[in-house]
Amino acid sequence: MKKFILPFIFLSVVSNAQVLGPNISGNIESTFQYLNEDTLIGAQQPSEKTVLNTYALVNYSWKGFRAGTRFESYLPHILGYPARFAGTGIGYRYVGYSHEKVEFTAGNFYDQFGSGMIFRSYEQRQLGIDNAMDGLHLKVMPVPGITLKAVYGKMRYNFNSKLENADGLVRGFDGEIDFSTFLGLLDSSKFKMTIGGSFVSKYQNATNALYNMPKNVGSYGGRIDMKYDKFFLGAEYIIKENDPSFDNKYVFNNGHGAFINFGYSRKGFGIIVQGKSIDNMSYRVDPDATLTDLNINFMPALTKTHTYNLAATLYPYATQPVGEVAFQVDVFYKIPKGSKLGGKYGTDISVNFATAYQPIRHTKDISPLDSSRVTYHTGLFEKSDSLYYRDFNIEIKRKFNKHWKGTVKYFHFDFNNNVNVVSKDAHGFVNCHIAVLDVQYAINRKHSIRAELQGLWTKKVDGEKQDKGDWATWLIEYNVSPHFFFAVMDQYNYGHPNPAYRLHYLLGSAGYIMGASRIMVAYGKQREGIFCIGGVCRPVPATNGLTITFTSSF
Repeated sequence: MKKFILPFIFLSVVSNAQVLGPNISGNIESTFQYLNEDTLIGAQQPSEKTVLNTYALVNYSWKGFRAGTRFESYLPHILGYPARFAGTGIGYRYVGYSHEKVEFTAGNFYDQFGSGMIFRSYEQRQLGIDNAMDGLHLKVMPVPGITLKAVYGKMRYNFNSKLENADGLVRGFDGEIDFSTFLGLLDSSKFKMTIGGSFVSKYQNATNALYNMPKNVGSYGGRIDMKYDKFFLGAEYIIKENDPSFDNKYVFNNGHGAFINFGYSRKGFGIIVQGKSIDNMSYRVDPDATLTDLNINFMPALTKTHTYNLAATLYPYATQPVGEVAFQVDVFYKIPKGSKLGGKYGTDISVNFATAYQPIRHTKDISPLDSSRVTYHTGLFEKSDSLYYRDFNIEIKRKFNKHWKGTVKYFHFDFNNNVNVVSKDAHGFVNCHIAVLDVQYAINRKHSIRAELQGLWTKKVDGEKQDKGDWATWLIEYNVSPHFFFAVMDQYNYGHPNPAYRLHYLLGSAGYIMGASRIMVAYGKQREGIFCIGGVCRPVPATNGLTITFTSSF
């Protein structure tokens, strides 16, 4: 590794000094925490008292040549990250070359095929996810409109002062034809169409005392995207061969994934309707892996990504790759400006409805000696009456004048905590309403103040509130453009059934922005819960202490 890094650094410095045209870019991110013990909220203090995650990425490019490396430090890692992340070293490195028709990378890389249902290698640092591939990535564009990709390598699993990969191999091929540019077939037409197909295979010499585990597991499928004028339609279908694993309780059923996306959009109005049918689509390098480890694929979420505190942190829904049938509808409308309802600047209204159900599984009894281990079959979009999740929300945004603008939002959640456990105190369904008022006042061109008031109310069952009862959150944020920002937020569980746990989670923060660099300091409490992005979640422990975050890019 040293033989690789030292010449690279030397070449970068010399080339940059001579100003011969190479480009050096990158970014740095560092999060430091000093943690206190707080028995009331369950916050623990590590023996070191402080924790640190740091990442420094440097990219070098010159003409068609590319190279880069990322240094990582976990001293020790932030609470909630995988326990096996420790030490300082190189966690990502690559070299590559590209020109008009060919692009290749040797080393680490990220990519996805289609929506990601068959293959997605990506990093989501906030969730502690990094399943970077380590091997060869090849992209070929033989003629305009045709793109061919091939991937071959191992997947990142661990970091112990250096990158450590899983044992298994991942191999894949993807091809796509864009008829808008391919032979000029649809160049002048309002109708546009792209088709694609993928094949991915994993090899893992897995052993199991009870079952004869397959060493090679393949998946394959296709997709189509069409657009005509203001309408668009997309669909993708993937089949995964028998893949017994911890997730599916070691059954040998095939899996399937179907995704449909239809919409219409014009100025001031848009509607998107989406559907998803998933069964037995957990696809990991190691069949015994759990949580977010070693996922080869990614299930697109059919739920809106909420940003307001109570809606985003209390009952977030995680996609169920083992099986779900889900639907989502988004409607956007802008009441024209100058109208009686729209006002001087117009009024934006958005309505979202999302729901997910358990699929219907036509089961059959199998004996312990039945080597087939095919325990059921299910069809596309065969949903049962077993509800996993339902989310209805509506948002109204309006600018009143050059100083004032505001947002009002309402949410209703029906959340099955038995399927997606986010609370130790809840059993079965949690039904809640959330209301949000968000107001911003621009004092002048540089100074502005924003305030939020949120409330969450759970349903009463047998005279008692569900789960932890009712919550309130308030936030005040002051901005001095373009450099400073200050904020204070309090999440208050005022309706907890036990008065001893009617706690405030008060958090204050301040930051400074200078060009591409940003530093933020925060002090306060964070409650235990689940943190989700795009339907992928990880547990977040309770903390009480100081957090300093620094980011910079160059």
